[in-house]
Amino acid sequence: MQRKTLIYILMLPPFSDKEINGLQQAATVVLQKSLKEGFGLTVSEAMWKGKPVIGGAVGGIPLQILHGATGFLVHSVEGAAFRIRQFLNNPEMAKRMGDAGREYVRTNFLITRQIRDYLSVWYYLNNNKKGALEL
Repeated sequence: MQRKTLIYILMLPPFSDKEINGLQQAATVVLQKSLKEGFGLTVSEAMWKGKPVIGGAVGGIPLQILHGATGFLVHSVEGAAFRIRQFLNNPEMAKRMGDAGREYVRTNFLITRQIRDYLSVWYYLNNNKKGALEL
């Protein structure tokens, strides 16, 4: 029996955060095929939800997606289509990459990581007898 795959393209108005959250939760894979992008919040949101992500290899997206580990970076529409099919045909790989993406966001992009970094600097400065940061 052949499985049907439904693909929807929606143009959502600004401030559609609840709708986007629901769509990401229900998605098998999330695509962020930007032509220009800073830090792609959509990418990290989807990864935090355990979804594998396909993103354009532009701007800050390559800093978020570990190619082949948490999702895929693509350079063309054809590359994106290929990777979408790959995820749809291999749910185990999609789950593995989604889980890895969630862990990557947890260790790199949450405020708890920033707090840890600040506390580490504070601890170092507080315990350094010279009172100066040596680089």
